Amino acid sequence: MSRKDRNAGDPARAPEHGRGTGGTEAPRRRGRWPLPRLILLFGALLLAAGLGVSLIRDMSRAPAPVSSSTGVAAVGGPFQLVDQDGRTVDQSILQGRWTAMFFGYTYCPDVCPATLSALKVVKERLGDEAKDLQVVFVSIDPQRDTPAQLKTYLSSPAFPQPNVGLTGTPEQVATVAKAYRVYYARNGTGDDYLMDHSSAIYLIGPDGKFRTLLSDSEGLDSLATGLASALGRG
Repeated sequence: MSRKDRNAGDPARAPEHGRGTGGTEAPRRRGRWPLPRLILLFGALLLAAGLGVSLIRDMSRAPAPVSSSTGVAAVGGPFQLVDQDGRTVDQSILQGRWTAMFFGYTYCPDVCPATLSALKVVKERLGDEAKDLQVVFVSIDPQRDTPAQLKTYLSSPAFPQPNVGLTGTPEQVATVAKAYRVYYARNGTGDDYLMDHSSAIYLIGPDGKFRTLLSDSEGLDSLATGLASALGRG
């Protein structure tokens, strides 16, 4: 009997598991990952993705830069638009009196008419304190909001009178929106699309410079108090 035949019947002399008869490491088959390990890996990937989205969102909501000399947020800048009477105007329209400026569009189903109506009520409530306050409505939908459309819309008795409506080319609107850090985007297709947009009210001082943000989201009393406080500070 040969040495090879004797080794084949002797367990003590059998080749080690996982090794070839020549003593070299035999290729190993890769098994599938255990289910618990796959669950942990999947969870880690979801966590990483969530952190990334959160970081991007927080960066996009970062506060506006603040001027080191005045301590006021660096909001506003030069612009050129057209009012509801077809006249070309620029940022000088904001000088000489207090201004409540709001960005919206005439086809807005809820936020815009509600905000304009709130400004009328608050202005009347404050009486002499706000008698010189002008309301400026800047359209972020220049495709549909022509000067004539603005004039018809803003003539509603539900809105403060007098008022100023501004529109322009898409490029002009983009310029003023960027200066005041206003978000807007078209939502939908066809003629009945909506516009997503910021809903804050920008209070501008008689010097044409931004003072603070106001909102009617917490009710008329809160808006009136905030406006009166800002006007009192000058």
